[in-house]
Amino acid sequence: MFFAFLLFPFIYFMVTAISISNYAGKDETQQADVAIVLGTAIWGDQPSPVFRERINQGIRLYKSGYVKKIIFTGGKVNGNVLSESYVAKKYAEKQGVDSTDILIEERSRITLENMKFARELMTENHFHKALIVSDPLHMKRAMRMAKDMHISAYPSPTSTSRFKSRKAKFGFLMGETVFYTVYRIYRVFQ
Repeated sequence: MFFAFLLFPFIYFMVTAISISNYAGKDETQQADVAIVLGTAIWGDQPSPVFRERINQGIRLYKSGYVKKIIFTGGKVNGNVLSESYVAKKYAEKQGVDSTDILIEERSRITLENMKFARELMTENHFHKALIVSDPLHMKRAMRMAKDMHISAYPSPTSTSRFKSRKAKFGFLMGETVFYTVYRIYRVFQ
């Protein structure tokens, strides 16, 4: 009996990890009002390589005509002077995105807040449909949050990832599995 008690959480964790890994290949890019690019680390006044991939995906969606606007998310984290979203905006402008087509939210510190504040911007600007942009392994949790917040959204993950080695991908997957599990538990008690 004690063995079964220990086995269930392990099986749940592994099934969740497999589900996240399988979802990573899901891309439903289509016409939408806006792309929501989820924030992550910046290095001074530059996006980290991981964030740059997300920003570039948002720019591709914009330049390809899938969206007319981009919402960059992310506040000031880890003592940074600039917010993640401000750095993303400046980067996108240098890549030819019109500044009037960029919205930013600078309050969020975690993915749940990224989604919450992006939803507020969508409501304020009468946007009804969004493409969510992040790393492939982050998409299942981001899309679950979008669904829980009643955002009409579709996944548009980065086509490349800075997590290239098996060790890096495995580490990211394990971390994402923990975050996804914690989020699901959090929702139960909401």
